[in-house]
Amino acid sequence: MERARRVLPGGVNSPVRSFRAVGGTPPFFVRARGPFIVDVDGNRYLDLVLAYGPLILGHLHPAVVAAISSQLALGEAMGGPTELEVELGERIRQLVPSMEMVRLVNSGTEATMSAIRLARGATGRDLLVKFAGCYHGHSDALLAAAGSGVATLALPGSPGVPEASVADTMVLPYNDLDAVAEAFARVGERVAALIVEPVAGNMGVVPPRAGFLAGLRELTSRYGAILIFDEVMTGFRVARGGAQDLFAIRPDLTCLGKVIGGGLPVGAFGGRADLMRQLAPEGQVYQAGTLSGSPLAVAAGLAALGQLTPTEPYAQLERLGQRLELGLLEQARDHGLPLQVNRMGSMLTFFFTSAPVVDYASAAASDLNRFRQVHGALLKGGVFWPPSQFEAAFLCAAHTQAQIDQVVALFGEGLERSLG
Repeated sequence: MERARRVLPGGVNSPVRSFRAVGGTPPFFVRARGPFIVDVDGNRYLDLVLAYGPLILGHLHPAVVAAISSQLALGEAMGGPTELEVELGERIRQLVPSMEMVRLVNSGTEATMSAIRLARGATGRDLLVKFAGCYHGHSDALLAAAGSGVATLALPGSPGVPEASVADTMVLPYNDLDAVAEAFARVGERVAALIVEPVAGNMGVVPPRAGFLAGLRELTSRYGAILIFDEVMTGFRVARGGAQDLFAIRPDLTCLGKVIGGGLPVGAFGGRADLMRQLAPEGQVYQAGTLSGSPLAVAAGLAALGQLTPTEPYAQLERLGQRLELGLLEQARDHGLPLQVNRMGSMLTFFFTSAPVVDYASAAASDLNRFRQVHGALLKGGVFWPPSQFEAAFLCAAHTQAQIDQVVALFGEGLERSLG
């Protein structure tokens, strides 16, 4: 870490990795396989970070490794179209029918910023609506009241973002449909797009209230605004067709990442064909990327998606997630501590609070100090849990019931320590 701090700001290449919110020095990792990850000192951890979501199959799944190896023998980058890009686009369209056309990019941040540019170009409007605590990448317009690392480090936004960049970004409370309706009644004709995590994962996991997503669909349609689902985290994670399949809502545009790269850097955005055809070279809205559609990332993503069926590993992950949720709640009851566990399938966050966590304000009101203490106990016991109250933990197909029970037991030990 001392060497890292001399060459990398804070010693890391992404802020949450610094452990600033939980204290101590982060492990530096050297290898991983299945549900485990190993640090430079030889300590093995049960991994519930899983690269923040992409590794739904676990580390080094044989099908993904084989696909990357086969493609590497053919070339690492082409600088021109490849058949693999077409195949991934077709697979995405098959599994997420709202994505009639797709553009591959290199990250979730690139996907969301490009989708918003497209929405503004297509509507001729400037105003963007987002929700407090929802993180959509680190482009300027989206760092207003963002979650994830911005919330972890208690930053209101970010220096370096001009006021003009967020002047056309309206921030509303998540899960508050009345606030959205009131805002649209005032300025709906100016709204180019509303972007939302259909299941929030960047203020910790916060599921949508009943009717919230359907209400967003109705309001955006009524006022001619583009509804963008940021499914970078939830896409192929909460269901094979993403959260939009789970909740039966069809957005105009969808952003993907994480799982579609099989652990390699990739993102995508797509949606209605009439909108997507407004992208260059067919249309006037410009977007480009030197390594977009990287053959290695696309091969890995195709291999990962090929392992997913409508029921598996989702049924298995639901069973494991329920076991973990109930185990954590039982430990909290046994120790006389208030606890909320928010879960959607294999995404989960625990909050030390007696009030339901339904938005960023209620998430931020939880006991962050107790979270730090419990996180330290989990890490010491060999469980790698996200080092932030405002990040989701993830399960993978390689996890077992016995491992989940181990996490629950260590959680109980952490509660004991926090009470002492």
